[in-house]
Amino acid sequence: MELRQLEYLVAVAEEANFTRAADRCHVAQPAVSAQIARLERELGRPLFDRSRRAVRLTDAGQAALPHARAALAAVTDVAAAVDEVGAVIRGTLRIGTVASHDVDLASLLADFHDRHPAVDISLNTDDSDTLITRLRDGRIDVAIASIAVDETPASVAVATITDQAIVAAVSTGHPLAAHRSVGFGELVGFPLIALPRGTGLRRQFDGACAAAGVSVRIALEAGTPSALADLAARELGVAIVPESLARARPDVVCVELRPQIRARLVWAWRGDGRVDPATGAFLHVARTALTGQGR
Repeated sequence: MELRQLEYLVAVAEEANFTRAADRCHVAQPAVSAQIARLERELGRPLFDRSRRAVRLTDAGQAALPHARAALAAVTDVAAAVDEVGAVIRGTLRIGTVASHDVDLASLLADFHDRHPAVDISLNTDDSDTLITRLRDGRIDVAIASIAVDETPASVAVATITDQAIVAAVSTGHPLAAHRSVGFGELVGFPLIALPRGTGLRRQFDGACAAAGVSVRIALEAGTPSALADLAARELGVAIVPESLARARPDVVCVELRPQIRARLVWAWRGDGRVDPATGAFLHVARTALTGQGR
């Protein structure tokens, strides 16, 4: 069994396509197919179901995948440990982030790059649920995600960036603009504007509605809280947004939700105790920045 076979196994599993996996590994597609077939012969079981357009893992492939990832990670750790002896941190730092947040990520990345220029950085955007899943699967190293105040996802460690209430934002002429607070039942008659499902803020709001026993109508969805507030300011509905955003905008009125619900924006990383040197160095920079902000 060769490391490149394990690399190809992980790539095909994540891309669900041999051609895309080959592009990702910078080799020809037949080479990937041949090595996967060789690995399947060695293991005595098929690892992929090739009968459909999207290649899928078999039960044997599902069992092998986490071990393949662990083996590749161990090889990276060996190289990193050797580099660490010479006080040089190398490797790849994979960061995932929600679309809208209160972090000056560009400055953090610039600071980190100045300290550790040998680390390659990749950055992508997704919703919080997907980011946490990718973090657990080892596809990213660090995430900026939104989670509930009273929960921390299993197998994940976090450091809080912000902790604030979720509120309703309405236009200045909206019927709720004269209210200081509003119950969830009172929102039933209004079109609501919210982030898509899979985001931490939306999950918190949906859970609160379910707990209150009410069914509301989400009329519009947008990818960022600021876009939600833009729509509310144009009298298209009641936007569900973080409190700091609503209070900072003169074109909307902030109405508190009753009972109050809160959400945290956090730095998240794998909580299994195994943090590679590049990730550990970046977390040090990020958490130092939080401390400097008094959080």
